[in-house]
Amino acid sequence: MVSENEILSWSKDYSLQWSDFKAEHNPATYEDSHSVIKYGFTWVVDSEKVGDDVLFFIKNIQISVEFCPLLSSVRVSNANDQLLKHEQGHFDLAELVRRQNISSLQMKFEGKKFPTRGKNEEQRKQFAKEDSGKMISLEVEKIQKILDKRIQEYDETTDFGNNLEKQSEYDLHFQQLKL
Repeated sequence: MVSENEILSWSKDYSLQWSDFKAEHNPATYEDSHSVIKYGFTWVVDSEKVGDDVLFFIKNIQISVEFCPLLSSVRVSNANDQLLKHEQGHFDLAELVRRQNISSLQMKFEGKKFPTRGKNEEQRKQFAKEDSGKMISLEVEKIQKILDKRIQEYDETTDFGNNLEKQSEYDLHFQQLKL
């Protein structure tokens, strides 16, 4: 179960349940269900003094795939196993895109040093944390855009899970993530 402010992180051991879709469904929308999936990230920022300058570097960037129950909904009259499997596919696709892009994101920052701003050490540390977060966030947004495009392709190809042949092709692909 998730509490009010929690998200569900993707795991090979967990599959979405209809009870995870906690938002009230808008009866005017075309779609029978709606999943809100985004990427979260953590990182470590460190700094070193080089002459008079303080430089920061970023390491241990981790990205997580997060399903947002309080923003996700389903039209109860249409909640069935086939549709749930399709929604799980959105979650699995997000994990697939994460895996395909994490190392290039990490490589963008690995071993690089960036200048800090601020008048004293305390300010520089604060700005290093803030600036590094913004830098990573921009890269994560690019991955989110890739995901949005892939989800659109997935929905169109599978006709939102109604094309069982195409859906099962995707499902087979997603099973590889759980090995």
